[in-house]
Amino acid sequence: MASNVETLIRGAVVKTIGKVADFNRKRLPRPTDAHPFLTGIHKPMTEEVTLEELRVDGEIPAALTGRYLRNGPNPAEAPDPASYHWFTGAGMVHGIRIEGGKADWYRNRWVRGSEACDVLGEDLPPGPRHANNDAPNTNVVGMAGRTFAIVEAGGKPVELGYELDTIAHNPFDGTLVGSFTAHPHHDPATDEMHAITYRGDEPNKVWHVVLDKDAQVTRELAIPVSDGPSIHDCAITENHVLILDLPVTFSMKLLLAGYSFPYAWNDKHQARVGLLPRKGAAEDIIWVPVEPCYVFHPANAFETADGKVIVDVVAHETMFASSKRGPDSERSRLERWTIDPAASTTTRTVIHDHAQEFPRYDERLTTRPYRYVYSVALPDGKSAEWAMAETKLFRHDLDAGTSVAHEFGAGRHPGEFVFVPRTENGAEDDGWLIGLVVDMNDETTDLVILNADDFTGSPQAVVHLPHRVPPGFHGNWVAD
Repeated sequence: MASNVETLIRGAVVKTIGKVADFNRKRLPRPTDAHPFLTGIHKPMTEEVTLEELRVDGEIPAALTGRYLRNGPNPAEAPDPASYHWFTGAGMVHGIRIEGGKADWYRNRWVRGSEACDVLGEDLPPGPRHANNDAPNTNVVGMAGRTFAIVEAGGKPVELGYELDTIAHNPFDGTLVGSFTAHPHHDPATDEMHAITYRGDEPNKVWHVVLDKDAQVTRELAIPVSDGPSIHDCAITENHVLILDLPVTFSMKLLLAGYSFPYAWNDKHQARVGLLPRKGAAEDIIWVPVEPCYVFHPANAFETADGKVIVDVVAHETMFASSKRGPDSERSRLERWTIDPAASTTTRTVIHDHAQEFPRYDERLTTRPYRYVYSVALPDGKSAEWAMAETKLFRHDLDAGTSVAHEFGAGRHPGEFVFVPRTENGAEDDGWLIGLVVDMNDETTDLVILNADDFTGSPQAVVHLPHRVPPGFHGNWVAD
């Protein structure tokens, strides 16, 4: 733990850097084109909406009682397009409540950080905040019967009410000392949640954080690293936590220049995967090299009988190599990584050679061998910035080695879909896939419920929203 003197020095340095960044931000070159993450399909919503008794086509399964929730960046006030980065917009959570075969309501609410409260003329909710990251914009999850909006890089969790009002900035009832993540992973066998977290002002450390079944932190293990890597997600196996230490790192140059997201591709940073024993110390980590690439999101991971670790990931050849406005990628594809700690090798095998992101699977099988991955198609080929312009959702059958697509139609663009099992012990494809699809033909949005075991068939049900919900990041089904 840092001494009081160290804390004071760090605080003074951060303030000085912040003043330089604020000064230079005003001097950034003015863009000559429309900001891709402030216009078109990404144009932010400007108000909070409450709708009731939503129109439904088809039949919503009677077994579904709860809320589909989705989080994403949505600035509350118009940002400066010269410095705005998609990842830094204030969080807005969207929710659709379902019960008895009906869609009772839709609500969208800004997470109440400083920006939204200033615009709305409201007092800040109680609780500790990260000054520059106080409206989590990346994921929204149910934990121990409560709802939390979450983000990486130092932001604290924000607890939301059932109808998405902000209750408090709540670091798990004070049990979280440091930072959190947008991607905790639940182990069905132990009922724990595991995460790898980082913060921009601590470039030489990341942390392994564990929560118990009551959403209370039981472990915050500091792990030495270099260069301030951006570790968006992790994966877990029965015995290990996988640390994806890859070549996107903190950039003081970008920060001082005034850009809001100071992370960039770093050729000099070694790409490696750490195998951390789940109850081990930092010195117990086995670091295994991997060819340079970047991973936002793995699917599942598991161990083999001969001591190897398998993890399926969407791998990008580079990331944040040119754009300062949002994710860019030379190429992305779904890969299987076979990590051999004895030989210190990582073998990368292509599962599906098409640009894609947001892989999800049946999370009842976390840490165990599994069969299906569902992911969102992105436009194939080199792209300076992500375009959410594809119309397909993929299903990859890892056993058969085949992939099929559900086509939503021209101008209809899916986001991440989550798998919801029909029964507790049903088969891996015995369930539904639920997600939002933006229709740019008329700027409306549908919540689509697909039958996972009839993936290419017609939807089970479609819930209609009369407005465009900007593509965000992550959504989940939170059962009552």
